[in-house]
Order: sequence, then C-alpha cells, then structure tokens
Amino acid sequence: MRLSPGFDPLVDLAGCWTTALAERYLPIRELAGARHECVAGRLVLGPFRRASESFGTASLACALIPNAEATGRYVHGRVNLTFAPDTWIQPDITVLHSLPATDDEDRWIPVDFCTMAVEVVSGDGPESPRVDRAALCAERGVPYFLRVRIDRAPAYAEAELLGLGPDGRYGRVAAAVAGRRLRADLPFPIDFDPADLLP
Repeated sequence: MRLSPGFDPLVDLAGCWTTALAERYLPIRELAGARHECVAGRLVLGPFRRASESFGTASLACALIPNAEATGRYVHGRVNLTFAPDTWIQPDITVLHSLPATDDEDRWIPVDFCTMAVEVVSGDGPESPRVDRAALCAERGVPYFLRVRIDRAPAYAEAELLGLGPDGRYGRVAAAVAGRRLRADLPFPIDFDPADLLP
C-alpha cells in the first residue's frame, strides 16, 4: 500500500480499524501512553491515567492476585481484550482463566479467556463515553465486571462488582464505599476496602 505524504492513520483509517491495522500503525508515536481501544472499526483514544488512578489500579491488582491465583486465575494489567477483529478494549485490570497459547493471543487476548474485567475511573475524569466496556463485556458473556471510582480531592473511593445474569445483563453482586469492605465469594474470594486504593 502506497501512502501519501499527508497520510494520518487516525483520520484516514477512521471506521476501518482492525487488529491487523493496529499491528501496523499503533501506537501513534505522540500518543504511545494513551489507551487505544476500538469499537466497530472506530479507534477511540483514551486519556493518560492520573497518578491516583494508577495507584488505585496497582493496589487493587495486588489485593486480587493471591486469591485469584489460588483458584487458577491470572491477574493482568491493561491488555487488548478482543471481541472481534474490529473491536477491542483495554480494561485497567483483566482477570483471565486461560493464558494465551500463541503470540497472536498474547497480543490480542480473546474475550473468551476473561473471567473479570476491571475499570478504574475518576469521578471528574475525562473518561470517554464512547466505550461502554461493561456493555461490551456483558454482550460477550464475561462473567464479572468490577467498576472502581477513585477521587483524589476530596478523597473518595467506591467499588461495585457486577455479575452476569441469565438474561445476559449485569446485576450487582456486591458494593462498598471507602471505610467498608467489598466482599464476594465469586469469581474467587474478594475482600478489600476501597479506602486502601487511595494514595
């Protein structure tokens, strides 16, 4: 493919993105640290993470790892959780029940490998409304979705664990705000205080 000197993949490939094009053109050099997600061929760039969100994400991963590993699950940071060649998301934490077996699976994790996706947001953060990660995960049968909100000032944290019901929709399994513990037995024993996710 010959490209014109003014070729801009963000503009010229709008609506046409696939994992194959992503392999060739992503990440965009100037936006290498940004979240690169894609819904139905439309690339969505997310903001750089705030320090408070990064701290909360790392703290939560540490809290989840022992019990997840004890039940044969694997806690990962941000991965390309892939629904179709033209649709993928990058959860802040992804808990897998199967590990990638090939280089392609290692780069583009099949959604069928996922037990739980985790999204960490700020109450006033510029999170993109164009990517409804929970809806995408529910559509493809990801059994659990954990949503965490962290606000730096004033300090506030809450967490809500959602489980997939027989109707294919998520329902609340457990929830807690800072100072109370979120406890659940499935998909593995979970027990943490959202306050521990605050820096």
